[in-house]
Amino acid sequence: MNPVRRYAIALPGVPGAHAAARTVIVHLTDRLGPAREPVYEDATGTFRVQISGATAEILAAPAEYATIHPCLEAVPMP
Repeated sequence: MNPVRRYAIALPGVPGAHAAARTVIVHLTDRLGPAREPVYEDATGTFRVQISGATAEILAAPAEYATIHPCLEAVPMP
């Protein structure tokens, strides 16, 4: 099976800051995560997720996202 090469991940704004959500595009890497699922990362390599189905589990994220839920929706991109 050929995995999806890119996903859009919506990151919620910082609670209480009235900040808009941010969308991050992640692309497939050659790594596997702890659950042996493919690892995806953003262009900077600082935001990494493991995707299973439509769920992205955060593996690494910049400090400003330390308090967000560890599982987010992953939307396949063309």
